[in-house]
Formats: sequence, structure tokens, C-alpha cells
Amino acid sequence: MIIQAVVAQFPVSFSIPENMDRILSILAQTVPGDLVLLPEGSLSGYSDDLSFLKDINPHEVQEGLSRLQDEAVRRKINLWVGACVRDDMPGKISPRPHKTRAARDENWVNAAYGFTPDGETHIYHKINLATHERGVFCAGSDLPVFELTAPEGKFRMGVQMCRELRFPEQWGWMARCGAQVFLHLNNAVGDDTQQPVWKSHLVSRAAETQRFVLSANNAAPQQVCPTLAVAPDGQVAGEIVSSELGILRVELDLSRVSNWYLDQCRCDVAAIQGKPAA
Repeated sequence: MIIQAVVAQFPVSFSIPENMDRILSILAQTVPGDLVLLPEGSLSGYSDDLSFLKDINPHEVQEGLSRLQDEAVRRKINLWVGACVRDDMPGKISPRPHKTRAARDENWVNAAYGFTPDGETHIYHKINLATHERGVFCAGSDLPVFELTAPEGKFRMGVQMCRELRFPEQWGWMARCGAQVFLHLNNAVGDDTQQPVWKSHLVSRAAETQRFVLSANNAAPQQVCPTLAVAPDGQVAGEIVSSELGILRVELDLSRVSNWYLDQCRCDVAAIQGKPAA
């Protein structure tokens, strides 16, 4: 089975209309059947300085998400976009993450939204929050594997965000639950000396799980991580390091996905405990 994927980066701003214009210019270059990936916070904006949240108009974000849902249907694509959203905001598309007692006062979620050609919406909430996000964002509580439909049939994929590339057990868990492709929504800018490290993490996540890894970062003068596509053997299929809008178009041949290494794990010595979410 072959999937055509588009991994796109652009300079993510704090203006939702500006971000929307750039997203629509990217979508104009897609064709029916494409799997499209955009960065973390690509609609709402994102920064390590979370003071930007006070300027977000939640209604504007919801309207933008609804517009992108409609675009996915109109263009017959699978579209994944990042957005910071108030979890108490009513609307057409509203996340409802599980809240622990410690998180009861947190009003925001850092989410990835997946819009399908048939109008479905999938939502992933970042479970492993950065230290500066804790106490402001509500962490997700599970690692879902989403089933999507491409022109040649159905496939399964997992989603991770930004620093979650540092936690291989999360990726391995989803691979064991059937994920064939990983989407990584990223917004890591400011210290490009770390770029080889972050890139190596993504290469390792692909090679150790023998899955495709697609990662879209914010376009910026100093990217902590490239926008990247990695094949199941760990070979880089495409890479962008730039402060400008850029698009990778890659072909994903799912026959290359394998459990060869996962099946050789010494589970009698070390094993991930738990079971897939219902």
C-alpha cells in the first residue's frame, strides 16, 4: 500500500488569520488522497513564553479548525494541524481531555487535530508536557492509534508532539498497538546547536520501530530540529532546514513497515506494562 504524504513548514505567527492564509496556500498544492502534516500550534501560534495564550481568541481558533475540517473534506485529504485550545470552550470541535485532580485548574490543551476526507475529527492531546507547559496546559492521558483511509485502503498511525521524541517507550507502545506511520508535530526553535541531536532522535524512533516518521517544525532562523521524513530503515527521505515556507512530498510504501526488531525484544527481561486503550 502506498500513501502520498505532504510534510509542510512555515513561519508560525501569533496571528490566526496569517497562519490560516499560509496553511491554505499549502493545501492548494495538495491532491486528493494526500496525508498532510503541519507543525505544533500551526493554527493558534505557539511559544515557550506562554503569555501568548492570553491573546488567543478561542472563537477564532474554533472557526479556523472548522474551516480546516471543511477543507479536508473538500480536498479529500487527511489533514493534521496543531492548535492550543481552551478545553472549556464550547463549539463544533472541542477537545475534552481527562483531568486529574492536580490538573483541575488548567484551562488549555496542546492538541493535534486530524481531519479526514469523510468529515471525521481525530484529536491527540500532548501527554508529556514540557516543564514550562505544566500548570497551564492539561496533559493528555492516552496514546491512541488512529485508523485512516487512503485511496488504496486503511492504515494506522500514531501522533507525537515536540519533546515527545525523547520518550521512545511511547513510540514503541503505539507501534505494538499497530501504528504504521508516526506524525510528529513540532515547534522547536531558538537553539540550532541541538539540531543534530533532535534529528538523531527521530531517526532512532523510525529505525527502532521500523515505521515511517514524518515531522513538521516551525520555520525559523534557528530550528532546533529539521522538518523531516524518515523511512523505516532509518534513512532520511527528505529534510528542510529553513526559515521559509517549505514542503516535502514523500511516498510511504507501507510494505516496508516491519515488526522484525519489535518481535525480538526480550520481554522476559524488560517489557512495557499495560494494554491498548479501548
